[in-house]
Amino acid sequence: MRKPNLSSLGVLCVGAIASSSLALPVCAAPNSAVEVTSEVHHDVSPPLRLLVKLAPPVRHGAPRVVRLRQIPQLFSYNPDQQDGVMQKTSGPLVGTVDGLNIAGVGQGDYGFADFYAPPDTNGAVGATQYVQIVNANFGIFDKATGALLMPIAANNTVWAGFGGACETNNDGDGVLKYDRISNRWVITQLSVSSTPYTECVAVSKTSDATGAWNRYAFSYGTDFDDYPKVGVWPDAYYITYNIFANGSSFSGAKLCALDRAKMLKGKKAKQQCFQLSTAYGGVLPADLDGAKAPPAGSPNYMVNYGSNSLNLWKFHVDWATPANTTLSSPVNIPVAAFAPTCGGGTCVPQNGTTQRLDSLADRLMYRLAYRNFGTFESLVVDHSVAANGGSGVRWYELRSPGGTPTVYQSGTFAPDSSYRWMGSIAMDKVGDIAVGYSLSGKKIYPTIAYTGRVPTDALGTMESEKIVKAGAGSQTGGLTRWGDYSAMSLDPVDDCTFYYTNEYLKASGSFNWSTEINSFKFPGCS
Repeated sequence: MRKPNLSSLGVLCVGAIASSSLALPVCAAPNSAVEVTSEVHHDVSPPLRLLVKLAPPVRHGAPRVVRLRQIPQLFSYNPDQQDGVMQKTSGPLVGTVDGLNIAGVGQGDYGFADFYAPPDTNGAVGATQYVQIVNANFGIFDKATGALLMPIAANNTVWAGFGGACETNNDGDGVLKYDRISNRWVITQLSVSSTPYTECVAVSKTSDATGAWNRYAFSYGTDFDDYPKVGVWPDAYYITYNIFANGSSFSGAKLCALDRAKMLKGKKAKQQCFQLSTAYGGVLPADLDGAKAPPAGSPNYMVNYGSNSLNLWKFHVDWATPANTTLSSPVNIPVAAFAPTCGGGTCVPQNGTTQRLDSLADRLMYRLAYRNFGTFESLVVDHSVAANGGSGVRWYELRSPGGTPTVYQSGTFAPDSSYRWMGSIAMDKVGDIAVGYSLSGKKIYPTIAYTGRVPTDALGTMESEKIVKAGAGSQTGGLTRWGDYSAMSLDPVDDCTFYYTNEYLKASGSFNWSTEINSFKFPGCS
């Protein structure tokens, strides 16, 4: 049954109540559901390079598995349905030129050891540096040479001297962004070892990540703010969560805007949030790529997936008058049929072991990358689907998100029966697209790979994949957790060079992951 469209009645639909037969939007008068809260605390840090020198040695306890809080199945699907946009042919090897290819933060690299699993590899490229973050630690590299600019440090080192849980706890789910509008870094980290559950956020004072930071803490009380994902936008830092009441019961997605203008200046900041119902999870905020800003006054676009469809929201924040802040009802965008890889569960095979890995196919993969080409706006995003007897990367390019959003092109890249998952996608300034991912199979150790396309390729198709780092071992010891995301980002200087980071193993085992940082570009982008 089609959901009733209540947005035309002049009311705001901010969620849904799920029943066994129908998901009905929960609607209210515009803006009545917006939650406005102030930060718990803020300050300005000394230079990070000094904090790292003063930090005590990292002490590791027993190996720690970061729990996967899977999103409840929010829709039905046919696991045997045919993929509607399976790529039937494979072109030549993706025509990119390699640049940087170095070891990232990993076991035994740079004298580092970390007993978290999985690493949740994330990172971004800035004016002169590449910063990589894993679940509990980060590294700052020279983007041209790959040289490590200061010792690997625990994530909560950023909040040393801040006080409270952000300084004490180092709880992972870190996200690292480069705000190319202001040439600043943005880093987030959870503090969930105790309540109140807190998101720790810091914005660098300059484009040098080793310098000083404006530091903040935002509280969510007894709501566990899981899986935070950040998008840079001119009017706010937008951040989305999967909320679990009291740390256990899924309560739906929470969509928030943080006062970017105040945070850039190190002033007291607020956030404005909408809590969706349990009918929605895994929502991603649009994240700006490119030198051209969105149209003036443009809302942030937010997307998740449903049954053979995508849902798109428009979040407009008003800092002067929060009563004017709005969240549109979701626009449902039909897409070609798909089934999530193993229903979003654990099924990815590896070489030489019966141990399977988590697919994270219950959600879209980070990022929802936005670009304004002037004559049109574009969003690209991906997720993992059952394909060709294994798993493939389903990717989309959406256009006209500010008007009537449409699928301009989409495809499923699964050239054989191996498993491709944990993707991250982006588009350069001339429209070349690259997507990186993990690759594994019964005769393949988990490996880092990517593919891509140029605008002259047939719509919906990718060229043949390139191996970034071949794995030399499989994850064993009963450890299913592989990773919750990888990261593809664009160099803000040339807007052509892609930087990708993901994980692999040098030898079979558990808690012995390594990561790689790779850069490349398409020759047609200059």
